[in-house]
Amino acid sequence: MKTNTKITLQLYWSQVRRMWALALIIALGVTGASAVRVVTPLFFKRFFDILTNNTPSESVVAQLVSILLVIALFELLAWVLWRIALFCSAIFQPCGIANLAEMCFAYLHRHSFSFFNNNFVGSLVKRVNWFSKAFEGIADRITFDFLPLAVNLIIILAVLLKKSLLLGLFVLAWTILFLLVNWALTKYKLKYDIQRNEAETKATGVLADTITNQSNVKLFNGYQREVRRFVEASEVVRRLRRFTWSLDNLFDGIQGFLVVALELGIFYGAVVLWQRGQVTIGDFVLLQSYAIIIFDKVWNFGKTIRRMYSDLADAEEMTVILQTPHEIQDVKNAKNLLVTEGKIEFANVNFYYHETRKIFSKFNLQVKAKEKVALIGPSGSGKSTVVKLLLRMHDIAGGKITIDDQRISHVTQESLWQNISLVPQEPILFHRTLLENIRYGKPEATDVEVIAAAKLGNCHEFISQFPEGYETFVGERGIKLSGGERQRVAIARAILRNAPILILDEATSSLDSESERLIQDALSNLMRNKTVIVIAHRLSTIMKMDRIVVVNQGAITEEGTHHQLLKKKGGLYGELWRLQAGGFLK
Repeated sequence: MKTNTKITLQLYWSQVRRMWALALIIALGVTGASAVRVVTPLFFKRFFDILTNNTPSESVVAQLVSILLVIALFELLAWVLWRIALFCSAIFQPCGIANLAEMCFAYLHRHSFSFFNNNFVGSLVKRVNWFSKAFEGIADRITFDFLPLAVNLIIILAVLLKKSLLLGLFVLAWTILFLLVNWALTKYKLKYDIQRNEAETKATGVLADTITNQSNVKLFNGYQREVRRFVEASEVVRRLRRFTWSLDNLFDGIQGFLVVALELGIFYGAVVLWQRGQVTIGDFVLLQSYAIIIFDKVWNFGKTIRRMYSDLADAEEMTVILQTPHEIQDVKNAKNLLVTEGKIEFANVNFYYHETRKIFSKFNLQVKAKEKVALIGPSGSGKSTVVKLLLRMHDIAGGKITIDDQRISHVTQESLWQNISLVPQEPILFHRTLLENIRYGKPEATDVEVIAAAKLGNCHEFISQFPEGYETFVGERGIKLSGGERQRVAIARAILRNAPILILDEATSSLDSESERLIQDALSNLMRNKTVIVIAHRLSTIMKMDRIVVVNQGAITEEGTHHQLLKKKGGLYGELWRLQAGGFLK
């Protein structure tokens, strides 16, 4: 299975380079403390050699006490070095985690609208969190496991090789064999760790999807179906988790066998050397100390390497997103859009959602500066696609779209959106205060400007009835407000933004008749001196538009004023009008 381990490590290494001074202090502190730990047993060896080869006397006691003082000084030095390393790490790692999370956030939000349509919110949140948290795990393992292991083994092997070439070579061969076996087993397990994480992501997506749609689950009797669906997703996770944990247990068993072999082998060799008079009792103490250090470090090596690869597997999915090019990007040296009049033109536009679903072929539409144009037509006719293409939610396959003769594909996306206000059919609000949600259209607006926009949007009255007024939190996606209230907040947000181009996508669809009348008055003020595109199903809301454009099957079939289109015989607009008017009369 293809992985992005190298890319992930490069991204993490970029954080090390950003804070190289802290990283260097941490590395030196851990290296020094680890070296001290291995040097200390040499003094214990000398301590026990003096103890066993001499009778008690003041001079002998003085020697032993002096050795203990040296050991104490070394232990104090190690303690100081560890404290320095840990203190710097407490600064280094949170900064790295925050930087990576910010990088993920910034890159993720530059993806296209279709990207977010194809990914669960819960899964994306999990990927960002796991990617940044994996940095903490990997940094810990390299700093506090691999680095001390390398320092300890180098010094221990140097001491043992000097003491006995045969004993040193035996420990060296065993260490190489142990590390290679662990590495191979861990590499084998990695692909299953990645599979487990992918399964966990899918299960998280199912959970997030059902929570978001909990009302549908209840009202459409979907409880048992969704439980079964989640159980199926959880079962895949359970099987993979059991398998990977069983591999861990198997690896521990192999590791334990190798550890016993080293312990028996090293002490058998020491006994042979003792018989020849080449080692002392102090050497046995030294070997025991070194054996304990080796067991501790290499035993943890197996677990550490597996945890490190598990961290890399956790980061894998976010790395894939970070390596996925943004579908819609600004061209090189893109300029800011300058709207002087607000003239819009679709010229010979071709667009396909995918190869088998053609929407537009040679589509042409001109909207004059300050003109109010309504788009109507059956569902799926392409009228909403016109708006999506104008907002550059998708890129066209051919032709061009211009605003004041500037191709929207050649200007920055930020400047395009800055010049367009959108009131969608189903407005989504942040789980923030009403004041913040309205001000989102113009971040620098004063409270007075926000309240003025709310009054024009006919939402000041209901906001004032809340105990906390404009400081009321609206809940996730604005769930605490009714559909009509959310719509009015969205309209107030657009009023505050005051962009030269205005798009209304069924902006009054969620309002009762009285609210609609009030909003229509507000919209009349809002639309003044602006280029306006209105998408509507309720034809009564567009009677006063400058021009009504009928879109059907991706083409313009009729256009004109309300009265002109009613006079056209056999026209779709006239038929739709009669159906709606007849329904009202009945």
